[in-house]
Amino acid sequence: MSLDPKLLDVLACPQDKGPLTYKEDEQLLVNERLNIAYRIDDGIPVLLIDEAQDYPSAPSA
Repeated sequence: MSLDPKLLDVLACPQDKGPLTYKEDEQLLVNERLNIAYRIDDGIPVLLIDEAQDYPSAPSA
């Protein structure tokens, strides 16, 4: 299930208020600055700070 691009434009991380990256294959919204992710349940983003999960950062070269 894909999220509406208009919705993605207005969603922000509840912790630092910055933009989130949508990982459609994992159904996650990722904050790469804080290395956390928020799940998407049945097309609904769960943007609760207490529900955030650790998300691995990209390996450095």
